[in-house]
Amino acid sequence: MADGQEAAPAAPRRAPDDESGAPAEARKGPTAPPRPGRMRRLLALGRREAPRTALAALAGVALALAFPPTGLWPLSLVAVAAFSLLTRGRSARQGAWLGLAFGWPFFIVLLKWLHVVGWDVVVGLAFLQGLFLALLGAVLAVTSRLPVWPLWGACLWVCEEFLRDRLPFGGFPWGRLAFANTGSPFTPLAALGGAPLVTFAVALTGTLLAATALMAWRLRAEAARTARTYGTGLAALLAAAAVMAAGYAVPVPTKAADNVRIAVVQGNVQQPGMDFLGRPMKILNNHVKATLDLAERVKQGKEQKPDLVIWPENASDLDPFKWPEAGDRIDKAVKAIGVPVLVGALVDHPTKKGYVENQGIVWDPKKGAGATYTKQHPVPFGEYVPFRDQLSKVITRLQRVPRDFYPGDHTGVLQTGPARLGDVICFEVAYDEIPRDTVNDGARALVVQTNNATYGNTGQPEQQLVMSKLRAVEHGRAVVTAAPSGISAVVAPDGTIQQRTEEFTQDVITSDLPLRDEITLADRVGAAPEWVIAIVGVLSCAAAWILGRRRRDGRPAQPAPGTQDAPNPQNAGKKQVAGEQEQTRGTGQTRTTTRQQERQARPEGHEQ
Repeated sequence: MADGQEAAPAAPRRAPDDESGAPAEARKGPTAPPRPGRMRRLLALGRREAPRTALAALAGVALALAFPPTGLWPLSLVAVAAFSLLTRGRSARQGAWLGLAFGWPFFIVLLKWLHVVGWDVVVGLAFLQGLFLALLGAVLAVTSRLPVWPLWGACLWVCEEFLRDRLPFGGFPWGRLAFANTGSPFTPLAALGGAPLVTFAVALTGTLLAATALMAWRLRAEAARTARTYGTGLAALLAAAAVMAAGYAVPVPTKAADNVRIAVVQGNVQQPGMDFLGRPMKILNNHVKATLDLAERVKQGKEQKPDLVIWPENASDLDPFKWPEAGDRIDKAVKAIGVPVLVGALVDHPTKKGYVENQGIVWDPKKGAGATYTKQHPVPFGEYVPFRDQLSKVITRLQRVPRDFYPGDHTGVLQTGPARLGDVICFEVAYDEIPRDTVNDGARALVVQTNNATYGNTGQPEQQLVMSKLRAVEHGRAVVTAAPSGISAVVAPDGTIQQRTEEFTQDVITSDLPLRDEITLADRVGAAPEWVIAIVGVLSCAAAWILGRRRRDGRPAQPAPGTQDAPNPQNAGKKQVAGEQEQTRGTGQTRTTTRQQERQARPEGHEQ
């Protein structure tokens, strides 16, 4: 090195080039950014999905308010429409999450009456029921890309209720869309296809309204204002109006073949809650006293003598066949009124020790106890405990159900004096097949013997009463609800409540009950509409899966008409960011190539 000359910095070592002459930097390609950790990805997902999750929860609460005691049935349409829009275009996993966010709050608000047992029961049961709506959210998401997606969505609502009405342990039908629409334009459809057809019509109207809203959103963009867009939106709106108005065209038969004079006795209980029974014989004596008072009024000419009397479920808190004092008190009341009385009582099983039967007993003033009906569908964890030996050790609260109810094996058609009545006990009114089989076996009117004293003043009696309204229209039968603490009521065949009592009062309803023999189309077709609609829903899921697989395999798939996503600022922003990233990647690759060419053009020893 010459004096006075500054030493040049050492050139960085280069990786050897391959045989093609390409530098090592070019062979490595662009370096991928490090993948964020799982927790960071979850937090990012939570932030991104938070607005949709909040809207889904709000829609679930709105659906709960469509049911009694609030009873704002139009909210059921709003909730279905909102849920359809929130799940539209999402992945199955995202749809499932939104379904749980929708279903869990819905059932918490709907089933809050179970807080009498414990709020943990409310939250736990609501979560289990919400899993069905998580499944619904997943399949709504994957079928939203199909043509005429509102139709498949409505079928899937019926499919979800089909599963929830049967699983697990015989199912839990509370919260069906049909039960929120027992006084709406959709109600008459029950006479054609039962509760499933009402649910289908409500869900279809809601999804069509969602399609209308989607078209309206697209019209915000000037380029989307085409005749096709206008036509699709208008067609969806007109179809929603047609489905809603269809119920008005359905005849609801109400003409009676004859009438029978009835009296419904509500004896009242000592107190609401889990310990409503109080001391033994108290509830029985209340019903005996109310019946004796009725007999005295009849004797004085203040009241017309009834042809039969109806007592509620558990009106006798002791087995009248095992405890003579209970049988004697019933016999005294029946002989005083002088007509048959349908008595609700818990009776020890004659052959299976430790089991009890929930029965309706026809008690005649001359012959005594006669024909009986035993409840066919006991309530799990309320009237029997599945896996009792294992669960009762873990959940000590289950020990409050000391004996399991034994199910009956036949319908409750009972000749009660001059009337052939169909007995349905308590929650059985929520299940389609039990009232339907009872009517098809010859019941001319339905009686729902129930005991809601545990859940008095919580809204549960109102939720059960609307089920009686729907069954009246579905089967063209008058429905009598008899409860020891309320609500007792008489519902006409057209679903209107003729009389009702207040809760926790001793009262007697007297009424001329219409008896009918003609059955409705819903009774003739049975469960066929539900099966057909549910199968169509399953087939739509299969079609969506096949189309999705074709897309993943790289086969060209034409987008279905009307299935493009609505213009969404958030989506537009994502597309813009994606485009910028793609442009940046392309620019970076160009710069890398340019630098490589420059290095190759420089003489050896001049790299810096």
